[in-house]
Amino acid sequence: MNEKQEFGTRAIHAGQEPDPSTGAIMTPIYQTSTYVQESPGKNKGYSYARGKNPTRIALEKCIASLENAKHGLCFSSGQGAEDAIIKLLRPGDEVIATDDLYGGSYRMFTKIFEPFGITFRFVNMHDMAEMKKAINPKTKMIWVETPTNPVMKIIDIRACAAIANEHKLLLVVDNTFASPYLQNPLDLGAHIVTHSATKYLGGHSDVILGALCTNDDKLHEDLAFIANSCGAVPGPMDSFLVLRGLKTLHVRMDRHCINGKAVAEYLRAHPKVDKVYWPGFTDHPNHAVAKAQMKDFGGMISFTLKGNSKEEAFAMASRTKVFSLAESLGGVESLIGHPASMTHASIPKETREKAGVLDSLLRLSVGIEDVKDLLADLKQAIG
Repeated sequence: MNEKQEFGTRAIHAGQEPDPSTGAIMTPIYQTSTYVQESPGKNKGYSYARGKNPTRIALEKCIASLENAKHGLCFSSGQGAEDAIIKLLRPGDEVIATDDLYGGSYRMFTKIFEPFGITFRFVNMHDMAEMKKAINPKTKMIWVETPTNPVMKIIDIRACAAIANEHKLLLVVDNTFASPYLQNPLDLGAHIVTHSATKYLGGHSDVILGALCTNDDKLHEDLAFIANSCGAVPGPMDSFLVLRGLKTLHVRMDRHCINGKAVAEYLRAHPKVDKVYWPGFTDHPNHAVAKAQMKDFGGMISFTLKGNSKEEAFAMASRTKVFSLAESLGGVESLIGHPASMTHASIPKETREKAGVLDSLLRLSVGIEDVKDLLADLKQAIG
């Protein structure tokens, strides 16, 4: 595959060749657990499917191409990918993380890994001075989401990379909200980029899968060893579904962005809406950074209603008809969620409110339906 080809071409073709036995244009689903060897230890690159599977290899190559990466690895979920990254650390190590990251990441960091002796310091990464102050001799990693989940903070990846390199730290960027179509963290200095491929990469709300990419040979070797040893790998059917989803990623993301802009502007002009969090607004904090490091501003939006009533937020979320009340994001269908009681419920109330995740906050994943229907649905739901 020619890496100089444009994104849309790579999304359809990277890592994939016609099946040599039949000429099938779609990568086959290699539904097998083991592979016949010519003699003990002599095989065609495959011995046991936990280590390698041809369908998964094709997906890993495609995602790596889209992230302008040398290596890609896929996992059974986004959390599986994050788990492997944290397993690079040892007891006594410390991680500086975004203060409003995804609730599942927060739960895994604090409930699973902190008891093993790894410390996580959650800071506001809008303020690079605050992040620098959190660095000490035990710090080994900086963990970034941008845009953040769910208040859409934009974090300067280049600035984080400069700090990481100065202090010889690993910089990990969760690129789930942007997708590789809108943002490529490795090009901005990140060492590892990770995705919940369940979301925009799969795009159809029908598969759970995670991915990570890196340009570092040693990191890839270590992470592949963890994946094979611990076994949080996806099956061939899941790999096939995400590979299929990637073929329309660029087309879907264009529509997500167009619809997201229309919804954000509608909400901001509505007399019953208080705050709208969307990085495309020129007065959004770090809008200039978003404009510099992203191709467009995406389809994720959070907002509050005037009066900041949790009950009214619940009522509105229950009145939508086109927006489905559900967790997750990035699918073709539009979703509405209440982070404090859904995706971020595992974060203590005081901690999440400090980061802006109020009980009245609602999060939208704007899908690719006709925008007129989306706006009409919000109009009737807000009242």
